[in-house]
Parts: sequence; structure tokens; C-alpha cells
Amino acid sequence: MKHRLSKKPLYLEFGTTLMEVLVSLLVLSFGLLGIAGVQSVSLRNNQAAYYRTQATMLTSEAIERMRGNKIGVANGDYDNAAGAATATCFTVAGCTSAEMADQDVLDWTASVAAALPGGVGIICLDSSGNDGTATVPACDGAGTIYAVKIFWDDNRDGTANQAIRTMWRPI
Repeated sequence: MKHRLSKKPLYLEFGTTLMEVLVSLLVLSFGLLGIAGVQSVSLRNNQAAYYRTQATMLTSEAIERMRGNKIGVANGDYDNAAGAATATCFTVAGCTSAEMADQDVLDWTASVAAALPGGVGIICLDSSGNDGTATVPACDGAGTIYAVKIFWDDNRDGTANQAIRTMWRPI
């Protein structure tokens, strides 16, 4: 003879309902959407940090180029130089300090444009380095302190909205 331990009918003991499964899937989907949002923000911030690092390295590159041409720095050849290709800088005879400054600025601005989206760079004599935009760099040409300014499009809206500005006094 078989004895049942429970007094409940067998047809009421069949596990979770479909509604509980749907609610748990809804909660899980919101959690996964939150994780995707956090991942997206993290990727955007990592890309911004990468661009800032590139801009910092490019600023150092500009200063090192200027240290290599002390006569050009003393003569003010780097102040708002437009940058021009100078073939004589690549010959055995060499080039003048002004031609070297033009070649340096040309090469450096090309590096800025290649490394940063919408990248624009300028080297100039400036009394206040924390001014200007990519279209209007605001260099006053005053003083003996060089400003190296780099602007780039950080949020990719078509306008340069992020900047690194470094002041350097040649010694």
C-alpha cells in the first residue's frame, strides 16, 4: 500500500509559471542593457584618453624639434611658421635655421593631422597660452615664451573642441 506524504493534489505541483520566467528575462535584459551602456562609455573615454596621450606626445615632439634648432628658436623662426617643404634640408649641404623651422612645422602639423581627428597644431610666441581655438589660435607674438597648441575633434561632431596647450621657455 502506498502512502502520500502531502495532501495537495499532484496537478498543482508543476514548478515556476511562465509569468515568472518572463519577469526574470525582463530584469536580465535591463541588466544587460546597463552593462552595454557602461561598456560604450568606457570605450569612448578610453579613446579620449588615447587622443590626449597622442596630443601630449606630439607637443613633446614639437618642443624637441625646437631644441634641435636653437638658432631658429632664438631668431623667432618658429613663431606662427606656416610650414613649407624645403628640399635643401635633406641634402648634405643642409639648410638655414629658418628653412629648418619651416620643415619642422610642416612635418609636425602633418603628424598632428594624421594622429588626431580634425587635428590642428600651432607653435607661436604667446603671452597667455590658454586661449584660442582651432580656427583662431590667438597668438599675440609677444614675449619669449613659446606656446604649442594642439586642437582636435574629441566628440567627432566636426569641430575641434579639445585642446592641449603647453608653454615652453627656451633656455
